[in-house]
Amino acid sequence: MRHFEAVRSHLAGAHQLHHNDPYLISFDLALGRGRHQGIYLAELEGESGRRYLRVSTPIGPLAGTDPQRCLRFNWEQRTGFLAVADLDGSPYLHLCENRLYEFLDAAELDRVIRVLGKLGDRLEQVIASDEDAL
Repeated sequence: MRHFEAVRSHLAGAHQLHHNDPYLISFDLALGRGRHQGIYLAELEGESGRRYLRVSTPIGPLAGTDPQRCLRFNWEQRTGFLAVADLDGSPYLHLCENRLYEFLDAAELDRVIRVLGKLGDRLEQVIASDEDAL
């Protein structure tokens, strides 16, 4: 996977894409037991000109979330970090992972999507149930 079109080709064969824009695609990842998690992929360019693939999933509204707990979560994670992006005009927490294309193959892309999808779903359930996890 050396560019965004290779990512698109790989995912279009396995998922029904909701967004299919030049540098943004999205789909719902089936997790079992009737649960799905929205997955978004976008291309980013770093300051050095290197291109990255960002994989992200929304997990809940930012309102009412303790920022110190979000930062602690980021510190403890091996895969994924929390960030804020707008979703339908409101600030929303997203679980994200950035990968350089040069180190990305189909198996690693599928693994990152699975890990983020499952972790994002668990975090979304915790936030929805008002547990004190973030």
